Formats: sequence, C-alpha cells, structure tokens
Amino acid sequence: MSLTFHWFLPTYGDSRHIVGGGHGLPAGDAGGQRPGTIGYLTQIARAAEQLGFEGALTPTGAWCEDAWLTTAMLARETDHLKFLIALRPGLIAPTLAAQMAATFQRHAPGRLLLNIVTGGESHEQRQYGDFLDKDARYARTGEFLSIVRDLWQGQTVDFDGEYLRVEQARLARVPDPVPPVYFGGSSPAAGEVAARFSDVYLTWGEPPAQVAEKITWIRELALHAGRTVRFGIRLHVITRDTADQAWAEARRLLDGFPPNAIRAVQEGLARSESEGQRRMLALHGGSTDGLEVAPNLWAGIGLVRGGAGTALVGSHAEVTERIVEYQRLGIEEFILSGHPHVEEAYWFGEGVLPRLAEAGVWRRPGAAEQATGTEVQVPFAGRG
Repeated sequence: MSLTFHWFLPTYGDSRHIVGGGHGLPAGDAGGQRPGTIGYLTQIARAAEQLGFEGALTPTGAWCEDAWLTTAMLARETDHLKFLIALRPGLIAPTLAAQMAATFQRHAPGRLLLNIVTGGESHEQRQYGDFLDKDARYARTGEFLSIVRDLWQGQTVDFDGEYLRVEQARLARVPDPVPPVYFGGSSPAAGEVAARFSDVYLTWGEPPAQVAEKITWIRELALHAGRTVRFGIRLHVITRDTADQAWAEARRLLDGFPPNAIRAVQEGLARSESEGQRRMLALHGGSTDGLEVAPNLWAGIGLVRGGAGTALVGSHAEVTERIVEYQRLGIEEFILSGHPHVEEAYWFGEGVLPRLAEAGVWRRPGAAEQATGTEVQVPFAGRG
C-alpha cells in the first residue's frame, strides 16, 4: 500500500523562523513574518499539489484563521489537493457540521478530510463559550461523531445524550464520498473515542518505540469495538542534500529562539491539560541540550511551539529511512510541515518523495501518468 503525505497550511502566517502558537498560545515569530493571505496560502497549496502531497492540514483555534472559510477559498485556487480541516465539535452543532461537510464535498468533490480536535485547553475553549472540562469534552465528541456519522449514512436521527440532543435530524444531501475522520489524543478518554469513531488515528512525532506503543494501544481498543483504524503521524521536516546542511538549518532555527521566549512558551505549555502536549514537553524538558531524541528526530521546535514539536532532520536519504521505519510500525499517513512552508515543501517533495517512490512505498496520488522526476516551477500567487 502506498504511503500518503499531507502538507500544512499556516493560516496564522509563515516565516523563515519558527512561528509559535497553538494549545492556547498566541501566534508569534522570531523573525520577519509572511502574512497568511489567500495569495500566500495558495502558493503553498499549489506547491504541495504539484509535488505529490495528497492533502493539507488546516489548523483550528483562536491563534489562526477559520479553517472552513480559508479552505473553501483555496479549493477554487487548486485542482485536486484535499483539505484536512480541523474541527472542534464543541463549537458547532453536529447537524450543521454534517451539512457543511456535504456542501464542501458537493462543490469540491472528494477533497474534504476532517480532523476532529476535542480541545486540550479549557481556557481557550472558554473563549468560545465552552465550559466543559477535558473528559466531558471527549464524551461530547463521542456523541457528536455518533450523530454526524448516522446523518452521513442518510439516517433520520433522534439522539438524546448527556451533552447533545437532536430530533428528526436529516440531511437533504449526504456527502459523497463520506469524508474520513482523523483523530488524535493520548489520554484514556481520547483512546476510547478514537477506537469507536476515527478512520485514521494521529500521533505527534514521538520516538518510534513510543509510537509503536500507541499503535498497539489503539489497535486493541479498536478490536474490542469491532473496528480497524489506520495510523498517521504529524511531524515537521528539515531535509537537505547532506546531513550537515540539514543540521545547520536546525541550529539556525534554534539560534533564533531567545531564552526569554523559550521560558515564556514553556511556562504556558506547562499548564496544558493535553496528555499529548505533556509527552511533547517531556522529550526536551525545556532545555536546548540533547534535542536529538531519536535518530534524526529533533525536539527543538517544541521549545517555542505548542502541539507537534518534533522534526525529522537529516539528509534526504536519512529522512527516507526514518519514514520507512515509521511505516514498518504501521504508520500509513504523514502530515508534514517546515519553515517556511513553500521552500520546505520543495526540499521534501524533490528530495525525499522520489526516493520513497524508488523504494516502492509511495506513488504520486491520482496522477500515474505524470513522471515523478518532472521539473516543477515555484508557483505564483495569482490564478492564471
């Protein structure tokens, strides 16, 4: 089976340095920022599309732009790229969310993927009027997905749960195809929801041994629920022609982290309720020393950014090896990013994807007639 690769859309802006934010932290950067305009995001989306990425993750939260509106605009500027839209169940009614998915699939057929984000930080959720605690949010997410999945099957839904209630809910048009549901979380409550409702379970970029433990955990839970689940991983990448060049870029990024900024971000993230965020923090402990936590796995990004905090760093050949290592554990989908996102898409797309194709583990999606070695030009923001 061919691996699937997705890129990332920084709707909060981009930079040649690390742009922070996430998990309740405001977006910020350590250098000149590129505003996340539709023109610039179009450049990233077209680059990803041309290079062979299947889709692009769009984040959600108070620190970035709305994912639904942004991707609806970008769908008009691209041809076949899919959009992995991050959606918070507590902020939208399940029937409306199901209807929005159907509308998106009608106007951009087959190009919607949904990343369900329960919300790890209570103080950020309260900004949106959501005052449930973490475990209650996961229970509500289960109710939400139960309603949405039944609606997508064309059922008329009556549901009276602890957190959600609908009567005679029905869609005039069901999504075709039904979008796959991506879901992540490291707590016991998250695992139960993932096993029952997700199509793809996502983990952040932990060392292979820890990823293997998560895969075993979710597989067993899914088996008890009578289901099977695919697995994906969220990572940053710094890949160059040589390992020395890649690590030099990692050091350049690290040199751009002022000590006071690291302290402020770490103090903020230490208050996180997310088990996944706790596991990310444990990889580096707030220190700039010993950041290579596994071969070619660098934890430096997590010093100034919430959420996914590790990067694959190395030569194209080394990064290819690490991806194959994760594949052997059971990872089928990779959601990647790099700073800045246009340039790093090309480093990976031209340096690593051809090697994965030669290894027989990746095939360009939906375009078998295109030669993988074709030269690609950096796209402009305007639509020709």
